[in-house]
Amino acid sequence: MLTGKQRSFLKGLAMKLEPAVFIGKAELTDNVLTEIDNYLTAHELIKVKIQEGSELEPKEAANQAAQKLGAEYVQAIGRRFVLYRASEEKKIQLPR
Repeated sequence: MLTGKQRSFLKGLAMKLEPAVFIGKAELTDNVLTEIDNYLTAHELIKVKIQEGSELEPKEAANQAAQKLGAEYVQAIGRRFVLYRASEEKKIQLPR
């Protein structure tokens, strides 16, 4: 579980990120979840964009993906959301 301070830190890092995965009309498919999982394994922090054609709500999609992938929900703004999952190598040092 992320603390408020850690969540704020991750939001700051996420501001500089471009979306790495795009969700379209097919919504949260196994392929989309696999791509998010692979990216989180490599980078720990991901920004995902939901395309205009999709009827998914960003916060709901983020929480579903986080639950299925063992990740933490960081934020959802507009049609984008951010997830975090620590890897074994700890690329991002979170504040305490």
